[in-house]
Amino acid sequence: MKLNQLLSAALAAAALSSAVAGEVEVLHYWTSGGEAKSAAELRKMMQGKGHTWKDFAVAGGGGDNAMTVLKSRVVSGNPPAAAQIKGPAIQEWAAEGVLANLDAVAKAEQWDANLPGVVANVMKYKGSYVAAPVNVHRVNWVWANPEVLKKAGVAAMPKTLDEFFAAADKIKATGLVAVAHGGQNWQDFTTFESVVLGVGGPKFYQDAFVKLDPKALTSDTMAKSLETFRKIKGYTDPAAPGRDWNLATAMVMQGKAGFQFMGDWAKGEFMAAGKVPGKDFLCAAAPGTANAFTFNVDSFAMYKLKDAGAQKAQADLAAAIMSPAFQEVFNLNKGSIPVRLNMKMDKFDDCARLSSKDFVDTARTGGLVPSVAHGMAISPAAEGAIKDVVSQFWNDDKMAVPEAMKRIASAAKNN
Repeated sequence: MKLNQLLSAALAAAALSSAVAGEVEVLHYWTSGGEAKSAAELRKMMQGKGHTWKDFAVAGGGGDNAMTVLKSRVVSGNPPAAAQIKGPAIQEWAAEGVLANLDAVAKAEQWDANLPGVVANVMKYKGSYVAAPVNVHRVNWVWANPEVLKKAGVAAMPKTLDEFFAAADKIKATGLVAVAHGGQNWQDFTTFESVVLGVGGPKFYQDAFVKLDPKALTSDTMAKSLETFRKIKGYTDPAAPGRDWNLATAMVMQGKAGFQFMGDWAKGEFMAAGKVPGKDFLCAAAPGTANAFTFNVDSFAMYKLKDAGAQKAQADLAAAIMSPAFQEVFNLNKGSIPVRLNMKMDKFDDCARLSSKDFVDTARTGGLVPSVAHGMAISPAAEGAIKDVVSQFWNDDKMAVPEAMKRIASAAKNN
């Protein structure tokens, strides 16, 4: 074979290999036990397709730290292939013209048929897919340690807020912490939105936190919600400020605390520690919210890339994320439920089956609502401003309820 033929063959082989395999850099904030296991499964699948996985994990802040890093990367013209982004923030990035169009993958993998419409719409910008959904988390859960409840004489998981406070009093009387909590604003709001849902119901929640209706935000129902929220603060421990959520989950796990208000990623922590649902820990809808479901959908937005190999790896990543195999193994680790419709749930635990059933039921009844605390409902600016007020109220016992309502309404109006 002549030199130029050899050169052509080598170039063709190189082009073929670059088209088949590439590097995929993934920015995410899954750094705790159950989350890290889930991210590792996705890495394994990509490596199985011959791609190089470049992990770009940014810990802390419920994803706030990761977003700061992401902005600097995109502004400098060096975006990762994929970044963990969700809710209205996806549309904000898409409007900047930096996200890749995933319609070819979505059509080949039949995403429209396999996703609930409410979720598919979150993943699209102007009718085209720009992000791939990973899972559905239910946010309005309360978790408990059965031994702590037994020791305190609490017979069952509380269904109403009155039952909850009666149980918390009994736990407090034993000398243990009734409510494990961490001191970040998203943790405060995770508790607060479950309280608002429990006090006011799904329609009020929608009016207040999705439509940002000033009447709802300054209503008697909101006043009662804030009073109830403040009452819960009295059952937390003095070391709560600054504590990460998984350390609060560990308090429940270790029998140091009775309850925790947290999404079902907390279940991923229990499972990673080898705990058995129904035996070592209990799950229930937050008091008063059994007929509602606050959803948090993790997703990966895909950024425009120039390299052909990287583009191929990115498309394979999007397809892998939505594959039944990954949806099953990922959600078994993470504590969430598959976002794909018609998935078999026989390998999942009772908490996940209840979550899946309630997800389908509330989608029909109007009880399926987006979580504000987890970036699914309103613009990041409005969300951040409202969260700040709620955390100020939580941390400052001197702030009166009418003042808090006034500030929440102002934050909603001005952002």
